[in-house]
Amino acid sequence: MIAKKNIYKVYYLFLLIHLFLWTLIPSLSNVNLPLDTIEALAWGSNLDWGFNKHPPLSAFFVEVFYQIFGNQDWVYYFLSQIFIISTFIVIFKFAFKFFDNLNYALFSVLLLEGIFFYNFTTPEFNVNIAQLPFWVLSIFFTWNCVKYNRVSDYILLGLVIGLGILSKYLFLYLVAGIIFFFIYQLIQKNKNIKIYNLIILALVSFIILSPHIYWLTKNNFTTLTYALHRTSGIGNFSDHIIFPFTFILKQIGILIPFFILAYFLIKKFKIKKIVVDNRKIFLFFTVLIPIILMIFTSLVMGAKIRTMWMTPFYTFFGILFLEIFKKNLNFDNLNKFFFAFIVIFLISPFTYLAISVSNDFKRTDYPGKEIARLVQNKWDDNFKNDIKIVVGDEWFAGNLSYHLISRPKWIIDLKGKASELNNLDGIIYTGNPKVLKQICPGVFGTIKPVGYCMIGTR
Repeated sequence: MIAKKNIYKVYYLFLLIHLFLWTLIPSLSNVNLPLDTIEALAWGSNLDWGFNKHPPLSAFFVEVFYQIFGNQDWVYYFLSQIFIISTFIVIFKFAFKFFDNLNYALFSVLLLEGIFFYNFTTPEFNVNIAQLPFWVLSIFFTWNCVKYNRVSDYILLGLVIGLGILSKYLFLYLVAGIIFFFIYQLIQKNKNIKIYNLIILALVSFIILSPHIYWLTKNNFTTLTYALHRTSGIGNFSDHIIFPFTFILKQIGILIPFFILAYFLIKKFKIKKIVVDNRKIFLFFTVLIPIILMIFTSLVMGAKIRTMWMTPFYTFFGILFLEIFKKNLNFDNLNKFFFAFIVIFLISPFTYLAISVSNDFKRTDYPGKEIARLVQNKWDDNFKNDIKIVVGDEWFAGNLSYHLISRPKWIIDLKGKASELNNLDGIIYTGNPKVLKQICPGVFGTIKPVGYCMIGTR
């Protein structure tokens, strides 16, 4: 066991070093922000209640930081780590409440360093990272609802569920697990579960989601169409077997470092007779059911589940492990655990650094700032007004939006939006250089592999 005062020292030191390392290393090693972060910034430049690929919340967060700090790359690595650290804090607080044991709370967090979703992939702020705090808070408040039967907990649960869905639709897999858990509690006639509280929960979530739902109806449900397209198989019967099997194998591979760390916390990897109580039932519905539903989705739809989609699903795996093996835990000799932990903790960021420095063909090596400078110079040589709009895909046009001085709005295309443009707005179209060169009514230029058509006031 670790003394109480030392637990907090280890905990705060871990949070601080994690925050520092994963902000510093990508800031030093990357020339450009990752794809998903640039994509979110592109959406943020023209905020709406939804976009062609995802709901709006990830774009909202990066835009808030852009308005405060501008186009400083380190800020968005820092933003991503804020989401990771806040997730760890919620897990720590929940575990302490759940186990009434600070040692368990600490190891519930430290074990997560064995899962690369919470270290190696975190520099790229995206919809997967954006949903993490809301995912863990939803589980936290679900437990509070059942435990304390307070209306405030149902309201807060409705709020974080709504925000979670606005981060990414995949959040609905957790919502399904929570719904099944409440149904089970009603069947068991748990007196702490009141129908009117569940109605309040649903209403709060609906209020949070209603602007996005309205946006969907006005935009032909484009985001839902994209989500379904991403999860649909290609129609071969073998997909219904190969994809789920591959998915399961990948999850086992991802969790190997986690199990290595867990190994040093127990006497024997032997599960004694498990007493099924409300705690384990709760973890089954909120932790395992979402994963089972993902496997079921792949099985039924023949869908290829992308690895990064699983980012929030393992946040409570430390707590699940400690609950299942708590009779086998051994905290008397922690030297081996902390040695393995430090090795994994340090290998991850320095592997990231080595890959980033040695490989020159990544998205993060794209010279976005330099290209924006060249575009700005050519614009200034030909036009007197500012660049207000960039048109094109999220990567090439999005990089211009982020790096250009005037922070132009990003638009993927002008279908149905031409009437909204002001004649004084400076516009840059990006795209296929062969096509743009033929139709460009302004100044055309190429920075391989992209063409740029500039239209402004001379």
